[in-house]
Amino acid sequence: MSFLYFDAGTGMMIVQAIAAVFAGILLFSKGVLYKIKSFFGMNKYDDDTYDSIDVDENEDEEDDKK
Repeated sequence: MSFLYFDAGTGMMIVQAIAAVFAGILLFSKGVLYKIKSFFGMNKYDDDTYDSIDVDENEDEEDDKK
């Protein structure tokens, strides 16, 4: 009977490869789902907080002169 021997380095390399495959599948599927949702117009767009800030250009010019 022969048994396989995995030392610590080989075992962790296998675990790292499994984790990388899982993360790759997760990120790839998330990107595909985003593209499908955007194609059908089902994405929820969050309001950009910086779009609601009103800055007068006169105030900026006065600060630059000082």
